[in-house]
Amino acid sequence: METLPQLDAIEIRVLGVLMEKEKATPEYYPMTVNSMMNACNQKSSRNPVVSYTESEVQLGIDGLKKKGLVLTVTGGGSRTLKFKHNSSIVFDLDDRQEAILCLLFLRGPLTPGEINSNSGRLYSFGNLESVHNGIESLQQKENPMVVQLPKRPGQKEARYMHLLGGPVNEADWEDMGEPVKISSSHLEERVSALEAELAELKQKLGDLLK
Repeated sequence: METLPQLDAIEIRVLGVLMEKEKATPEYYPMTVNSMMNACNQKSSRNPVVSYTESEVQLGIDGLKKKGLVLTVTGGGSRTLKFKHNSSIVFDLDDRQEAILCLLFLRGPLTPGEINSNSGRLYSFGNLESVHNGIESLQQKENPMVVQLPKRPGQKEARYMHLLGGPVNEADWEDMGEPVKISSSHLEERVSALEAELAELKQKLGDLLK
């Protein structure tokens, strides 16, 4: 790949969810749009905490499909479309690198220690040296995928962040404990749009039943 694709926040969250669920809950992978929406909006293991709608998640999927990072899965006797990620092939990632990126996609900047302790069912690093080696391998790619952030005052370990969202503005991540809130006006607009869609569907259904 000549340059890293630049992903928006929804695309990053969707891709992170697909990478996470492939390893953590393979029995529910590939994923439907609805299951991805629920996983995107989890209150735990996510920073920021978001409230994406199904249509917003679908937009994220569509964007990732155009970049070759998500594929549609058909067959298996189900009429519901399911999706899987293709990032390991597109970016030439091994399991260790994929786990690191997945955590950074879902949680924002992390120290090597935090990556090690939160890797769970994604990958068994074994020790911090393995984490450091994985980070270093991502930094040394032809198009570096991870950048080291300056240490905070009193912090022993530096944090690292992925570069799939473009240059990292550290100020965006200063309040790590404070979830980024979605504006109420934006949510009201989405609710109104969904209510209009629902009313239209009810009208069409009523016409069909007549």
